[in-house]
Amino acid sequence: MILKMKRRGLVLRYLRQFLWIIGFTLAGEVLHAAVPLPVPAAVWGLVLLFAALESGKLKLSSVQDCGQFLLGLMPVLFIAPSVDLMDSWPLLASVWPAVLAIIVLSTVVVFAVSGLVTQGLLEASSQTENAAQAEEVSDE
Repeated sequence: MILKMKRRGLVLRYLRQFLWIIGFTLAGEVLHAAVPLPVPAAVWGLVLLFAALESGKLKLSSVQDCGQFLLGLMPVLFIAPSVDLMDSWPLLASVWPAVLAIIVLSTVVVFAVSGLVTQGLLEASSQTENAAQAEEVSDE
């Protein structure tokens, strides 16, 4: 009996977390339809979810378990496009060097930009912390 109650509680927790994620996804769809910007609905949903988490309106524990579960399933989502790519090989065979060059170049650019942005954010964060510590020392 107790095991069934714990199991039911676990299922309800996952269901509640999944409903939060679906709710933000639906809100993203509504924003995509309402706002005339070329931003995908999924991006709108993620921005709204991030804003809710960052503002404290939604606690991370309200979506964390389900989010980790969905992240674990993500590799499965690449199977269908990979099979599709294999089916399209006759079309890509003549242009594969150009496609490979584009993939490598775009990957290098994304890595470089991500690294530079991360370094900038870390430096700005450490400067802010150093300024706060210096202010505390001067107040004493």
